[in-house]
Amino acid sequence: MQLATSQIKEQARRLGFEACGIAPAAAIPGEAARLDAWLAKGYEAGMSYLANHRALRLDPAELVPGARSIISFALNYFPAQRRDPSLPHIAYYAYGRDYHKVMKRKLRQLWESLGGREEEARLFVDSAPVLERYWAWRAGLGWIGKNNCLILPGRGSFFFLGEIMTTREVDAYDEPMPSRCGTCDRCLRACPSGALEAPHLLNANRCFSYLTIENKGEIPDELARKLGNRLYGCDTCQTVCPHNRFARPTHVEEFRPSEELLHLSKADLEKLTEEEYDRIFQGSAVRRAKYEGLMRNLRALYPTPPAEDKPQPPRS
Repeated sequence: MQLATSQIKEQARRLGFEACGIAPAAAIPGEAARLDAWLAKGYEAGMSYLANHRALRLDPAELVPGARSIISFALNYFPAQRRDPSLPHIAYYAYGRDYHKVMKRKLRQLWESLGGREEEARLFVDSAPVLERYWAWRAGLGWIGKNNCLILPGRGSFFFLGEIMTTREVDAYDEPMPSRCGTCDRCLRACPSGALEAPHLLNANRCFSYLTIENKGEIPDELARKLGNRLYGCDTCQTVCPHNRFARPTHVEEFRPSEELLHLSKADLEKLTEEEYDRIFQGSAVRRAKYEGLMRNLRALYPTPPAEDKPQPPRS
């Protein structure tokens, strides 16, 4: 039995999703060349898992046998209150509770409200080899900007993405949206490390979001000198995007930052113990970097100056 597209979208709106669209599930061999060329350059950096499960990324039926529809959702995380720019920067997406759990719960509520059965669908929130931005574009939510972020018309790019991949069909599918970036290249020019080498081409080896979050090693000195005040993540390619002038604060309570996180200073961080880290960032995406990673980032931001050579006593 078909699902009603209008009912799906109404339930999505009721649960606080900013956008919802639906695409027919089909293999996407056309994306293979793009993915393979990017991997061949080694631009995935230390994220070797991105080279795994190639077949699953390119064919929904490999993830959900008999898949007919992919329902894509966008959930706003743009904060109403932001840290003072003079403080070490924490990416906006990590201000509140871990988005994986928040959004997965909403997806489950939506599917159950439609009478969907567990065996008919799988729910994904950055948790499987799914080309999320591609499917969000294919489902008509927005377009993929030159900075590789999905941009929603009139709303910007500060959104989490999630999917329901189901064996059910719907009564109407959405159409992809053409790019509205035009000749704008602000994101490319603003990238502090040159990680955006060309439109839609990101070299993660130089990306501060990768280097301060996913990276397991030290941050190269050449790039550490360009960090500015970026402690966890970056956001620059989004904050300079003219489409984000339309960004509006999230209404999702779980994404609101605590007062402690909003005012966490360099001095606070320098004396931060592992126990305090666990308390302050409990349930936060900042835990992705772990305590050791956050302290590594802090050292890179504020390196200890070399000790001055002590004057030698005069020879007799």
